[in-house]
Amino acid sequence: MKKIGILHGMENTFPQAFVERVNQLDGKNIIAEPVLIDRVVQGEATDYAVIIDRISQDVPFYRAFLKNAALCGTAVINNPFWWSADEKFFNNALAVKLGVPVPNTVLMPSKERPTDTSETSFRNLKMPMAWGEMFEYVGFPAYMKPHAGGGWKSVYKIHDMDDLWNKHAETEQLVMLLQSEVTFEDYYRCYCLGGKYVHIMPYEPRNPHHLRYATQPKTTGEAHKKLIATITDYVLRLNKALGYDFNTVEFAVHDGIPYAIDFCNPAPDADIHSVGQENFDWIVENAAKMAIEKAKAHKEGKTNLTWGSFVRTSAMNLPIANLAKGDVEPTEEAPKKAAPKKAKDEEPAKKAPKKK
Repeated sequence: MKKIGILHGMENTFPQAFVERVNQLDGKNIIAEPVLIDRVVQGEATDYAVIIDRISQDVPFYRAFLKNAALCGTAVINNPFWWSADEKFFNNALAVKLGVPVPNTVLMPSKERPTDTSETSFRNLKMPMAWGEMFEYVGFPAYMKPHAGGGWKSVYKIHDMDDLWNKHAETEQLVMLLQSEVTFEDYYRCYCLGGKYVHIMPYEPRNPHHLRYATQPKTTGEAHKKLIATITDYVLRLNKALGYDFNTVEFAVHDGIPYAIDFCNPAPDADIHSVGQENFDWIVENAAKMAIEKAKAHKEGKTNLTWGSFVRTSAMNLPIANLAKGDVEPTEEAPKKAAPKKAKDEEPAKKAPKKK
């Protein structure tokens, strides 16, 4: 019997409901339970075919445990190696290559030097940087936020250059993004599971936390249908390129164009008290189905992680243009192996005689 585990912290409603639903759907060949760790030994496998990770972003011990488990064959959701490397500025750059609209964004060095560095550690950084060009590209008002992390922590609205430097002084050693403000008519948060299950939720980030999902879109009719189709396409493009099995993507809609605002949420909110009953039922049902699919596809003795098309394209040394196509097959621009040249004195091969 294959086991599915869920690794979680303080959250209660989603993990419990997820375990119950998996066991209802397939309690004979596959069972689900909360992960219980009593030992972690290098190169030693766990009992789990699949582990859903909901907490390792806050607990480094768990992240190390999951990497060891993945090395030994567990399908960890999400891939702990990729999640450790990913961050928001790279995601924005990737979105540009994928043809997904994003706000104009630049990267800012931290206000304070990282611990154990000195002025000479930054001899390759030209100071002052081309702030005028960068600010013209982004414009004001803007938003400043950490280039890695989430949970709406250390996010600032910036009104002008003086305001920027005053608030940047508070960020200590955080590396920050400066991003154009998108004045939006509609806002959506979208679950994406397994690179194929998409659930689009109207969302109002300006509401109190418990009321953010209690809103209705302003766009209606055919325009709304077209918008939802576009958002679905963008969600799938981003998650297939990033390789996340469990993620949310947020879009701010301005003049009918959905701009991807945040799409690095691989442990997204799934609590019934914030997302509401309908959204909660969807995420529980489809997360259970995805985990069962992963368990059935699990192969002993192999790595069972999901790697996005960005990594696979890079590993195969294929053109970046492949990312926008959503696959990792060679394009026309990909180099083709030349046919081996015949030696000058080599005679053409004779055709085999036809059978009578």
